[in-house]
Amino acid sequence: MDRGWLILGALLGLVPSAPAAEPPLDFNRDIRPILSENCFYCHGQDANKREADLRLDVRADAIDGGAIVPNDPAKSVMIQRIHSEKAFELMPPPKSNRRLSVEQKKLLERWIREGASYSPHWAFVGPVRPPLPEVKRPDWVKNPIDRFVLAKLEAQGLAPSPVADRVTLIRRLSSDLTGLPPTPEAVDAFVADTDPKAVEKLIDRLLASPHYGERMALPWLDAARYADSNGFQQDGDTWQWIWRDWVVKSLNQDLPFDQFTVWQLAGDLLPNATIDQKIASGFNRNHMLNGEGGAIPEEQRFVNLFDRMDTTATTWLGLTMACAQCHDHKYDPITQKDYYRMMDAFNRVPESGTPQFFSSRIRVGAPFVEVPTEENKAKIAKFEAEIAAAEKEANGIAEVAYEGWKLGFLAEWKPELSKGLPDAVAAVLKKAETDRSQPEKDTLESGLRKHFQEKVRGSLAGKYPVLARAEALRKELNAYRADNLPRVMVMSDERPRETHILDRGEYLAKKEKVTFATPAFLPPMPKDAPQNRLGFAQWLVSKEHPLTARVQVNRMWQHFFGVGLVKTSEDFGVQSEYPIYGELLDWLAVEFRDNGWSMKAMHRLIVSSATYQQSSRLSAELRHLDRENRLLARGSRFRMPATVLRDWALASSGLLNPVVGGKPVYPYQPDGVWESLAITKERDFTYPASSGKDLYRRSIYTFWRRTVGPANIFDASNRQTCRVRTEITSTPLHALTTLNDPTWVEAARVLAERSWNEAPDLNQRLTRAFRLVLSRAPSPSDQQLLRRAYDRQLAIYAKSADDAKKLLAVGAAPRNSAIPEAEHAALTAVCLGILNLDEALTRE
Repeated sequence: MDRGWLILGALLGLVPSAPAAEPPLDFNRDIRPILSENCFYCHGQDANKREADLRLDVRADAIDGGAIVPNDPAKSVMIQRIHSEKAFELMPPPKSNRRLSVEQKKLLERWIREGASYSPHWAFVGPVRPPLPEVKRPDWVKNPIDRFVLAKLEAQGLAPSPVADRVTLIRRLSSDLTGLPPTPEAVDAFVADTDPKAVEKLIDRLLASPHYGERMALPWLDAARYADSNGFQQDGDTWQWIWRDWVVKSLNQDLPFDQFTVWQLAGDLLPNATIDQKIASGFNRNHMLNGEGGAIPEEQRFVNLFDRMDTTATTWLGLTMACAQCHDHKYDPITQKDYYRMMDAFNRVPESGTPQFFSSRIRVGAPFVEVPTEENKAKIAKFEAEIAAAEKEANGIAEVAYEGWKLGFLAEWKPELSKGLPDAVAAVLKKAETDRSQPEKDTLESGLRKHFQEKVRGSLAGKYPVLARAEALRKELNAYRADNLPRVMVMSDERPRETHILDRGEYLAKKEKVTFATPAFLPPMPKDAPQNRLGFAQWLVSKEHPLTARVQVNRMWQHFFGVGLVKTSEDFGVQSEYPIYGELLDWLAVEFRDNGWSMKAMHRLIVSSATYQQSSRLSAELRHLDRENRLLARGSRFRMPATVLRDWALASSGLLNPVVGGKPVYPYQPDGVWESLAITKERDFTYPASSGKDLYRRSIYTFWRRTVGPANIFDASNRQTCRVRTEITSTPLHALTTLNDPTWVEAARVLAERSWNEAPDLNQRLTRAFRLVLSRAPSPSDQQLLRRAYDRQLAIYAKSADDAKKLLAVGAAPRNSAIPEAEHAALTAVCLGILNLDEALTRE
C-alpha cells in the first residue's frame, strides 16, 4: 500500500480497507469518530432527542435494536440504511447534511464483520505509563519523549529533521519560555559555548527568569477569561489584576499544579486559608458582571454559575458541559443531573449576580477581600496622620468654641429654645442651677455637648476652618479607598442554597432537587472527601482521575508546538480528535502526575527533547505527507502571539519596562477608542493614556476592557468566555497594526537610535538592528537589501523634511536631536521593515 496513504490514514485516525491479516480495527480510533459525528446526535444518550428509541453509543442497545448483528454486516440494519437508495431510509438522513464517505461505509462493514466490539472512550480511562518503544536510532534520543516520536517516524519510513542551529534554538526557547528576545551578546555566548550541557544551562536560566511567569500566564489568563472590567454596557473596572499577579508569581515559584488547582478552585475553603489562597480562588470570579439597570440579579447569578461550570469543565476536564445545562449531553456520557449535581458545589457563594458601585469607575461584586498595595498603605497612613492632626487641632478649637457657645446658650436660655434638645436636658434646664443634682448636671453637660457636635459645630466652620478640615480629609480618604484600594473578588461558601435541575436551563423553572456529586462516568470521590469545592478540586488532581493530567500536558504541548497532541484541546470527549501519539500523551500525563505536578519540570522535559529542538525547515516530502507536522518530523513554526510580538518590539528597541506585576497600564490606543461606551453621563469613558515608563510595560499588564479589547492585540481571546485552544489567523489588519501602530513605529525609531549609538557606521548599524530583532547576523544578500532600502528611504526623507519630522515625532520617547533627521527617519523605516519581516513575526 502507498506510504503516503498510510501516513494520511494515521493522521486522520482512519485505517483504509486492507487484507484480513491486518490488525483488527480500533473502535476509539476508527469507528467512534464516525458514529459520533454522524449518528449519536439522534441515537445517543439524550432520550429527549433520541429517534426510533435506538441507541448506537451502547453496544447492547445497538444489538437489541437490530442495528448491529455482530459478524454479519448484511443482516445489520445500520449497514442496510447507510447504503439505502431511498431518501426516507437513508442514514444519516439527507436533511442532516451529513454524508458517509465510501471509505467510512467500508470501515463500518469491516468493524461489524470483525465482531462490532466497543471500548470505553480512551480519555475516560485512567492513563497508565506505557513502556518506552524500541527505536533504530537511539543516538538521536535525548529523553523519553523522543522514543515515542522516533518509533512512529520509523514505522512510517520517515527520519527526524536535523537539530536547529544555535541561533534559532536560543530564539525559539526565549520566545516560548520568556516571550522576550535574547540579546546579541547572549546569542554569541550561547553559540560559542562548547559545554555539552550548554542547551540545558540556557533552559534553566530561562526557566529561572522572572519573565517566565509572565509568558506562561498568558494562556492561563485566556482560560480564566481574565479582564480588568466587567463587560456589558456599563463595563465597570475591577481589581482582578491582583489575581493575575498571583498567577505570575505562582508560575515563577513553580507552585505544584495540584496546589495550583486546589487554590484556584477552593483556596478559600482550606483550613486557615492565607490571603494568597483566597486571592487564588478569584479564578472563578473572573466572569462578566452585568450592572445594567434592567438586569435581574438572580437571573445574572445563574449566568455566572453557568459560566463558572463551563470554565471549570473546559479548563480541568477538557469537556464541553454547557449543553447539559438544558438536556443530557448529545455525545459525552454527561446527564443533565450530572451537570446540576456538580454545580451544587458552586451554588453557595454569597453573591447577588450584580456588582456594587464603589465609585463611578469601580464596580465589584461581593464577596471580595481587600488587598492594599504598599502605595495604598503609605497613602492611607498619610491621610490618617493628617486626619489625626487636624482632629487634635480641631478638638482644641472646638472645646473653646463649645465653652463660649454654652455660656451664651445658658445665659439666653428660655423654654422656647429647647427645640431639638432631649426631654431630659430640657427638664434639667427648667430647674434652677442650685436645685440640680450632680447626675442632672452630668445629663445637661453631655446633652449640650452632643447638641453642639451635631447641630452647632458645623455652622462654625466658616469662622473656624480647622473644624471642617478633618471631615474633608475623611471624605477624601473614603473616596481614595473606594477608587484605589484593591478589592479582589473571591469565592466563599457562606450562603448554602438548594440546587435544582432547571427545565431547559431556565433559572425560574426548578425541577428535582439535587446535592453535590461528580459526574457518574468518572471515578467517584472518596467517601470521606468534603462534599464541596474543596473535595471537588482534590478529586480533580487525584491519581485515579483520567482527565486532568492529560488535559494539562496536552495544553503544554500546544504551547510549545502550536497544536496539542490532541488538537481539540478544549474537548477530550467522544467528539475529540483521536491522538496520533496517544501513548506519548499518557506517558507525559503519568510523568506529570507522579512526579510532583511540577509545571517547570514538564516544560524543561519538553524543550530538552530532540523532538522540540529539530529544525523547522519543511522538506518537499514533509510538505506533501505532513504539512501540519502532526507526526513531528520537524520543529514547529508559527506566528508569535500579538502580545509577544509587542513585547519583542519593545525589548528589541530597548524601550521595554521590565517591572513585574502591578496594576494595569494604558499604552497607546486609537483616539476615542472607548467613546462608543459613553452612552450616558454616568461616567467618563475617556481612555486614560499612560505616560512615561508605563507606556512600555509588557502586554500582560495592558488594561483589558471586555467591551473594547486592546486594538493592537490581534488573535486574542475576547476574555468574555474561557478559551484554551490557540487560534492563529492572517488578515491585512495584522500587518496594518505592526506597520502603523504607534508602539511599533516608536519601537522602530528607538531601535534606529539604539543602533546608531551602538555602532560606528551604517552597515554595522543595520547589522546591529537586524540582530537585535532576529538574533542572527544578516547574510550578504540581506545586507544588500537592507542597504538598498536605507538608500531609497534616505532619498525620500532628504527631499521631505516635514515627512521625516512627522515620522520621528511618533511616540513619547525623547529623540536624540544629534542624529540628522533624514538619516534617523531612513533608519527608522528600515527598522520598521525588519520588525515586520516574516522571520521577525515567526517563532521558528
